[in-house]
Amino acid sequence: MKIKHTHIIFFFVLLSGILCGQEGLPIYSDYLTDNYYLLHPSTAGIGINGKLRLTGRQQWFDTEDAPSLQTISVSSRIGETSSGIGGSLFADKNGFHSQTGGYLTYAHHIMFSRNPIDLNMLSFGLSAGFIQYGLNESTFLENGIIDPAISGIALSAVDFNVDAGLSYNFLNFYAHFTVKNILENNGVNFNEQGLSFNNLRTFILSAGYSFHQLGNKWSFEPSALIANRSVTNETFFDGNFKVSRKVRFGKIWGGASYRTSFDGAEYISNNQTKEQRLQYYTGFIGATYKKYMFAYTYSYQANSVVFSNSGLHQVTLGLNFGKTKEKYECDCPSIND
Repeated sequence: MKIKHTHIIFFFVLLSGILCGQEGLPIYSDYLTDNYYLLHPSTAGIGINGKLRLTGRQQWFDTEDAPSLQTISVSSRIGETSSGIGGSLFADKNGFHSQTGGYLTYAHHIMFSRNPIDLNMLSFGLSAGFIQYGLNESTFLENGIIDPAISGIALSAVDFNVDAGLSYNFLNFYAHFTVKNILENNGVNFNEQGLSFNNLRTFILSAGYSFHQLGNKWSFEPSALIANRSVTNETFFDGNFKVSRKVRFGKIWGGASYRTSFDGAEYISNNQTKEQRLQYYTGFIGATYKKYMFAYTYSYQANSVVFSNSGLHQVTLGLNFGKTKEKYECDCPSIND
């Protein structure tokens, strides 16, 4: 089996299951484990509690230098005001590339409800922070091969960037829209003409609804996410379904997600040119015990051509703190929890 050289870069995008490259925090499926703040700054302080979340993700245990990601995030309403704040740190390593960064967030929430227990809220959020990009080329030049595009050293760059977004919550419905990496950055990635990919802007739209009957312990939450990256015009779509049940100590939940791309990558197999699109399956389970939260996520890529057949594992730990208001009269996800 032979992969066309002209499609290698895009093939890496397909295999990683995310909008790859030096874009900042990768877009995985961890937002489904009550972690929307990692994607949408407008959700900082959007709930009745402050939230602390830690995640650890490891891909392809049987592959050396496989992608890994660690994040820590915290967000909360400022007392009983209409403002929320948040902050996040992350460390992402993907083969020879690495990223470490941190963001601070301010969000403002406008209530349109006639009373404080009905949910009808429009939110705006702005995040700003720094990202350090790294690219280790020290092992690229082997067997005397000389390529003028490769320096053979460890490259590093620090860039400042801004994310902005808005959210709308009405009873059990929610929708979020975010533009990430609004500013242009040079980073450390260059194409074969020596020009940098400096437009790392990414557009993310997500929405969902929680179906719940009054007095019933069960709720069912379908949701979807679509994202587009400007520099390559790559687009992917997530279709998700989550089931939750209230129990005496809190809540237990689980669900599944399917990710696919709208763009394909060509490869050659048995002297035939074929195309494959991303097929990325995720399952997750979790529980909330009083103010603590735990979740486990497993993802599997089902494409014909992959780097590894092993899955992608992620653990999320959470703490809810500083309750700022009473619960709304709705089964509103990520708001009342």
